[in-house]
Amino acid sequence: MNKYFTLLLWLYAIAAHAQSKSGGLFRKQEFRAVWIATVDNIDWPQKGQFDSEEQQKDFIRILDEHRRSNMNAVMVQVRTACDAYYAKGAEPWSEFLTGLQGKFPSPYYDPMPFMIKEAHDRNMEFHAWLNLNRVTFKGNRRIMSEHISVLHPEWMLTYDGQKIMNFGIPEVRDYLVQIVEDILTHYDIDGIHFDDYFYPYPITGQVLADETTFEEYNRGFNNIEDWRRDNTDLLIEAISQKIMSLKPRVKFGISPFGVWQNYSNKDKTGSKTQAGITSYYSLYADVRKWLENGWIDYVAPQIYFERSHTKAPYKVLVDWWAKNTFGKHLYIGHGLYKLKSWPADELPYQLRIDRANGRVQGGMFFSSKWLTENQNGVQDSLRNHYYKYPALVPPMPWKDQTPPMPPQNGSISQTSEGVNLAWIAGTTADDGDENYYFVVYRFDAKEEIDLRKAEKILYIGKEKTFIDTSPKQGYSYVYVVTAFDRQHNESHPLVFEMQE
Repeated sequence: MNKYFTLLLWLYAIAAHAQSKSGGLFRKQEFRAVWIATVDNIDWPQKGQFDSEEQQKDFIRILDEHRRSNMNAVMVQVRTACDAYYAKGAEPWSEFLTGLQGKFPSPYYDPMPFMIKEAHDRNMEFHAWLNLNRVTFKGNRRIMSEHISVLHPEWMLTYDGQKIMNFGIPEVRDYLVQIVEDILTHYDIDGIHFDDYFYPYPITGQVLADETTFEEYNRGFNNIEDWRRDNTDLLIEAISQKIMSLKPRVKFGISPFGVWQNYSNKDKTGSKTQAGITSYYSLYADVRKWLENGWIDYVAPQIYFERSHTKAPYKVLVDWWAKNTFGKHLYIGHGLYKLKSWPADELPYQLRIDRANGRVQGGMFFSSKWLTENQNGVQDSLRNHYYKYPALVPPMPWKDQTPPMPPQNGSISQTSEGVNLAWIAGTTADDGDENYYFVVYRFDAKEEIDLRKAEKILYIGKEKTFIDTSPKQGYSYVYVVTAFDRQHNESHPLVFEMQE
């Protein structure tokens, strides 16, 4: 039967087109991220894989696996121990990248722009993940004479056989801000990301010997623990200000230990848990304060506790964080390595809890290899059920809420391959943003057009053409194309109507 096509441009709101949080079981907007750990070659590069071309092939393999799982962001560890996986900075090449600290990649390349481009080509955000406090790693083969631990030994503390940064020294905080500035200046990242390592996790018999620093730089504090928390506050605030001054579109996120503080009669602010370690008291990281003050854009607490945990049950912590984000985004950190000792239904339970809470915008998974190796079938579970359909990164209205202009000059035709859609990018929006990527939806001709439904998405990407190779014989469809800016605001729709 011959078909004819009409093209309509609807510049008014289609049913439920507003930026809704959910359109049913599957969320259209959901942050889905993976930590790609490089320290000790946990995820990438593979141990002994020092050939640059092999590294690149392997990184592409990893991204392709995550893209097939409908992930939309990667947190790549680019600084493990005052070293670097990028060229344009003050710190030496990492031994985990090249085999020896300070040794250049061979053949030479700069991994950061390569990794960013590959992520962006797959419409995935790239967040530069930095370890803040670790200066040396226990297994280091060689420490260069140009390494910061050699250049500034007075900046170091030794704890548990490793050197760490002494946050109480102003020059140390300035140095760390400069590290972030180098990355912001030279690389097209989407986010700066820190993990849970601020002050070190307490170890019996170890002493954090920063009393001399406290005496010299106490700033009027009488309590060394309050002073340590203030040191971390000053560092986070300074980095936040640097990001806002240089690239305000870049997101700033923290992945803290899963318990901020335990509830007590003295302080009723914390979660109703009984954890022996807390972010506030043990690591001197007052993450709740950083959220309240607007210094960070998202928090990804590492809630690596099962539902039956006697001291820190999973749901109790999710609910507590959801009530204490002060309007910023909450992505739950899932420790996949814990699945070895958990019941088979624990991760599905956790994902259902996340989605049932309207204040949870997504999740992160540690670490990449647990997914790419499909350990405990976790990748299958995501692909076949929980991440069956693609999802879009949720926008952050405090950064930008101006929608881009819609795509235009669309055309639709029948080809031997299927239904062919084409369009051109819309004009520049009032805030200067251009169309960054596009989304194609497909609806049956007689159904309501509801852009909240993730299951209606056929394509997410930067191309301005799309061929639907799977139309059913005898069916009529309506296709909708919208444009998104870099901050994930959605335009009004361009609508293509196919009729018999």
